[in-house]
Amino acid sequence: MKKILRVMVISLWFGFLTFPFMGNHAGLLIVLLLAGGGLWLVITTLRNTKTVKQWLERASFYQQGFQRNLNRRDRRIVLGILLVLALLFPLFNNRYVVDVAVMCGIYICLALGLNIVVGLAGLLDLGYVAFYAVGAYLYGLLSINYHTSFWLALPLGALMAATFGVLLGAPTLRLRGDYLAIVTLGFGEMIRIILNNWDRVTRGPNGLIGIEAPSLGKKFVFSQPIHYYYLILLIAIITIFVVNRLNHSRIGRAWIAIREDEVAAEAMGINTTRMKLLAFALGAMWAGLGGVFFASKMTFISPESFTFFESVIILCMVVLGGMGSIPGVILGAIVLVVLPEMLRDFYLPFMQVDFSRARMLIFGMLMVLVMIFRPQGLIPSARRKLELHPKKDEDILEQKPEFVYEVASKSQEL
Repeated sequence: MKKILRVMVISLWFGFLTFPFMGNHAGLLIVLLLAGGGLWLVITTLRNTKTVKQWLERASFYQQGFQRNLNRRDRRIVLGILLVLALLFPLFNNRYVVDVAVMCGIYICLALGLNIVVGLAGLLDLGYVAFYAVGAYLYGLLSINYHTSFWLALPLGALMAATFGVLLGAPTLRLRGDYLAIVTLGFGEMIRIILNNWDRVTRGPNGLIGIEAPSLGKKFVFSQPIHYYYLILLIAIITIFVVNRLNHSRIGRAWIAIREDEVAAEAMGINTTRMKLLAFALGAMWAGLGGVFFASKMTFISPESFTFFESVIILCMVVLGGMGSIPGVILGAIVLVVLPEMLRDFYLPFMQVDFSRARMLIFGMLMVLVMIFRPQGLIPSARRKLELHPKKDEDILEQKPEFVYEVASKSQEL
């Protein structure tokens, strides 16, 4: 009875949200579809609880076996195929699709950088967009005032953003949870307000216009979306490689230990102060790189491009994909960039509803559904999945009793 009541409440809630945008008929249709589908699912599950449970366990078993075999034998082949497809992607698509792919690449770098801070070290950072702004404005000012090369500004932007990351991390070392989130939120708003009011340097709300595009020598200047696509693809590949190496290194394991239990990690000899500062610095570094690239691509930046909403979107990419999971974060970034663009021109003639007017509402509804039914993320990290769904001793005994008995007999012999 509780499940049926929950289905009805959720259906009415989504219908109430859609009434102002889609009209009475479309909203009522959505309520009926959600209620009917939910009731059918509840009744089917109640009738075949054991069958559904066995099917889910079998599917999980085959998925884990496939992942183990893939990691052992075919991982390089799969990565090679994905790389070839990524290289050929802009050759078979129009400028608009390639431009969306470029934005996906920028957000992949930003989300992987934030994944270091949030997913690995467990430090909730709500002002991450500030480092993005530091990199963008550094290149904008250097390009307009001193005609600095893009290739020189890339490491400078990363270094400047990392410095700001250390400056943010140093006073927040003793803070945790909500208090850390409030301080980082304040830091991000401080940067935006400074950029908005320091007219003499940043030109205030008018922003910086006339930023130079990247170039190779004096003849080849980046001017087409395909040029920026291959450049951000190279930056994204380097980001994935570095973050993956950090994840499987002693530093990555130290971050995970701090995320799980900071007191226990410090008792085991981990320098938590240095590790936290390193997480803030490395996470901010990739945001600085993304900011430099963003400024060079747009040739115009303003404080309105670096609002708190941007930090929220990047954090949603990390959470949606799976905190601590590199493939999950990449998928989360692609979904949250591509999905609003797909809904922009989505139209159902039989309902006479233009979904482009309510695309952000639908986007939010889908996010809520994913967080309800898949809280660990789309592609969760193995460690994170065990945290959310720990295995009980009884399950271990049922799955592999011979292994447990073997270990027990050997311990008795010793």
